[in-house]
Amino acid sequence: MKTLIFAAAGAALAFASPAPAQTAQEQLDTRYDRALAAGYKALMLCGGIANAERVGEDRTPESVVEWELAGIQAPLDAIIGGLPQQIVRNANGVIDHVEVQWSDDMPPRVARYRGEAGCAVMPIGQEPPKVAGHDYPPYRDALARNWHERATTPIRANLQAALAGDYGAGTRTTAVIVDQRGEIVDGLFTHGFGPFMPQRTWSVAKSIAATLVGMAVHRGEADVNASAGLGADASDPRRAITVDHLLRMASGRYSDTPGNRTDPLYFGGATVDEVALDWPLIAAPGSTYRYANNDTLAAIAAIKPTFEAHPPADFFARLAMHDTVAETDWQGNYILSSQVWSTAHDLARLGQLYLNDGKLRDGTRVLPEGWVKYVSTPAGPQPDGPFGYGAGFWLLNKSDGVPPDTFAAFGNRGQYVVIVPSRNVVIVRRGEDPVGARFDIAAFTRDVLAALE
Repeated sequence: MKTLIFAAAGAALAFASPAPAQTAQEQLDTRYDRALAAGYKALMLCGGIANAERVGEDRTPESVVEWELAGIQAPLDAIIGGLPQQIVRNANGVIDHVEVQWSDDMPPRVARYRGEAGCAVMPIGQEPPKVAGHDYPPYRDALARNWHERATTPIRANLQAALAGDYGAGTRTTAVIVDQRGEIVDGLFTHGFGPFMPQRTWSVAKSIAATLVGMAVHRGEADVNASAGLGADASDPRRAITVDHLLRMASGRYSDTPGNRTDPLYFGGATVDEVALDWPLIAAPGSTYRYANNDTLAAIAAIKPTFEAHPPADFFARLAMHDTVAETDWQGNYILSSQVWSTAHDLARLGQLYLNDGKLRDGTRVLPEGWVKYVSTPAGPQPDGPFGYGAGFWLLNKSDGVPPDTFAAFGNRGQYVVIVPSRNVVIVRRGEDPVGARFDIAAFTRDVLAALE
């Protein structure tokens, strides 16, 4: 069964052939940008719809176009709307894959759904797969959810202001939840979203990655002060890079852009092994701060042998993060720098784990004693700007009116999980902020905490 959704008439592949006036390099760049835009669109449509339907939520292609595919980075933003898409479902009605056309002389870009493993974007040039008739079971019915509308609360006006865009011009908030002492104080959601609607976490996944490293340390299967195993052999200077260096964004490795965009991996269908682990040193490990997706990916690669017995899905189940999926590249390597889909409700549970000093609700310890202090301490070189950095978490230690022990997971397009141990509070804000718009999470945190007093 196929669901056909096409782009605007006339867009069919009008720009598949570069303009003659372009140089050879400009023609290559134009073609590559179209391929990336198609991969972006296929992956977001697949992830947005399939991960929602998997947990009993409804998501339409139009909603994904309106939210995830609007306001993205240039030059993809000008390309993506004109690329025709096709959503292919199997005999059970479950999404099998999404195809996006981008060139008359190449196969469409494909993102394939793999059940509990979520979606993966296939390499550029790979032919669309045959539909797998019964690979995955039908989607389950909507689960019974422990959520109810609150009456007026002390923070209702703050949450309404977040949804109204008062904490940043042009920002688009989809969900805000505040948890205090393990109980939801209040939560508000924009139309079409709710506490159980999965969205891509973007770099909030880096804090999930740090948590998985901590669990491996607690089990005695990893050591943050040990070499991460990078480099060709023992004589390679990159062997001096430790897991701690990677978690603190202090590997000393080169990256081509701030954050190193990782487009070949995220949207081009390359693998973690191909693009994230081979970057050369340009500074001594531990000497400089450089925020880089590849550092988190290398930290996760260092604990990859533990995932057979302890996959991320097991951690999510233990923490009752039932609607969270850690996706991989098409060869099965976790992309825990960005590619996790989770809900506002589940991310509040992640924050609660840290408020509870790394112990589950039943008292079972899953993170080492002292891990909360470790991830929230600025022990390495620090970034310029308003926020500090710990180990996989940002620090609000420079923010006026915010307790100095506050730390947080930050993600692209306005994903925030703020943890305030001294107040026993977790604040979750989900969004789809366009490029150039920034939600003022420090001001929002300050105002919410003041209202809770």
